[in-house]
Amino acid sequence: MKSTERRHLKENELAQSLAAAREFIEPRRKQLTGVVIGIVLVAIAVLAVIVIRQRTASRGDDLLAQAMVTLNARVVPAQPGDPKDVPAAATFNAVGTYSTEEAKLKAAVPKLKAAADAYPDSDAGITARYHLASAYASLGQTSDALREFDDVVKRAGGDSLYGRMAKLGKADAQMRANQVDAAIASWKELADQKDASLPQDAILMELGRAYMQKGNKDEARKTYTQLVEQHPDSVYTSEARQELETLKRAA
Repeated sequence: MKSTERRHLKENELAQSLAAAREFIEPRRKQLTGVVIGIVLVAIAVLAVIVIRQRTASRGDDLLAQAMVTLNARVVPAQPGDPKDVPAAATFNAVGTYSTEEAKLKAAVPKLKAAADAYPDSDAGITARYHLASAYASLGQTSDALREFDDVVKRAGGDSLYGRMAKLGKADAQMRANQVDAAIASWKELADQKDASLPQDAILMELGRAYMQKGNKDEARKTYTQLVEQHPDSVYTSEARQELETLKRAA
């Protein structure tokens, strides 16, 4: 077949394809136009959601950063003769310092709360809420701390990093507040999870201490024994053995 004939054949095929396309499109023009418009609208909506999420994340990160600057500020005890709550470093024009840990935490709490409440379900909001709960616990505001730890678990999920950290923080806050029964229940729940990402040896140690504080020596003995047997290389094993010896002598 000559090249001229092949070219004419291809041109005829192209013309036929275009004609067939026109025949398909013409009676369906309105439908296809609607579909195209629909696709464009969906694309615009998706793009808008992406932009809004990026802006939200950026604003949340900014609020969290401002709060963390305060939370991570230095504590420089005031020197005799200094005005109340003014750190000694202030005499050298130092910034970002507090005279006590309590003063620093009280300054950080409203900023952490603002960051947590502004975008509560964002990563920045969840992070801020966890630190807010920890600050409340350190200030002795146990009910506030427990509420915020529970909220972190609800928003982040119990299996997430901050969810697990919040559960640990809640148990520790209960123990600090001398809510021994509640602390035992929390530590026991964590110990029973058998989650490799949780510090099981530390959890068992805290559970044993809680049982001791309650006066339940039998459960304390079982818990310390479990720690020694299951975690022989743990940094807590030596202390657990000492507690077992103390319990043995007291029997």
